[in-house]
Amino acid sequence: MTSGKSDSAYDLRGLKCPLPVLKTRRRLKSMRSGDELIIETSDPLAGIDIPHFCREEGHELLQSEKTSDGHRFYIRKG
Repeated sequence: MTSGKSDSAYDLRGLKCPLPVLKTRRRLKSMRSGDELIIETSDPLAGIDIPHFCREEGHELLQSEKTSDGHRFYIRKG
């Protein structure tokens, strides 16, 4: 059982759909199950795409919040 967390932030601001999801998928593949990732985006569609991606791929969306220039997502790798 792994108890180590690897909290890291990933700045995807300035990227347009589908790049935020594609880059999030790639980053999560290199992480261990249970690790957490913070995603920063400015793409308005990310508010729909990232939660959908998490549901489809089995990751847990811990929190989603609107920021002054987009969204911030807290994801735990499934």
